[in-house]
Amino acid sequence: MQVSTVPRIAGALLLRPQPHVDERGFFSRTFDADIAREAGIDPAGFAQDSLSRSVRGVVRGMHVRSGQGESKLVRCSYGAVFDVIVDLRPDSATYGNLESFELRGDEQVSLYVPAGCAHGFQALTDPADVSYRIDRPHDPREDVSIAFDDPELAIAWPLPVTLMSARDKKAPSLAEAKALLA
Repeated sequence: MQVSTVPRIAGALLLRPQPHVDERGFFSRTFDADIAREAGIDPAGFAQDSLSRSVRGVVRGMHVRSGQGESKLVRCSYGAVFDVIVDLRPDSATYGNLESFELRGDEQVSLYVPAGCAHGFQALTDPADVSYRIDRPHDPREDVSIAFDDPELAIAWPLPVTLMSARDKKAPSLAEAKALLA
């Protein structure tokens, strides 16, 4: 597995496995505790694994947690997604930066999202499955959403947005969300 930094987001990492492909399909190790530890990620620090399935065009996000925040390891396990992270850590050298990636099930690349960064994605395929490994149990009182179409973020979503949750439809602007995180 190859680990690389994400220059525009301090502390974010891409973990690229080396899939073994043959006539049957492929086999890929998607997590390795030793490699995670070498990259500065505590493999024992994860508390929860989750999975979402989305249809093409769905946007999930932008989400961040207040308080201690939430670090997560995100991977598209099937299909493809347009994945976005935004650094909302006021003390970060990359504060305010946005970075996007295409995560694909045929590659199994994982993205490490540091606590204090907002995260969201759009399903590019029907379906698209996203696996999350999260460092703290979920507490809905800490959930903060940001409008996916906030002009300050200016995210260039690749497809028309087909569906989103009621919470995401009502999400406040980036400026309002920042006040909730302070």
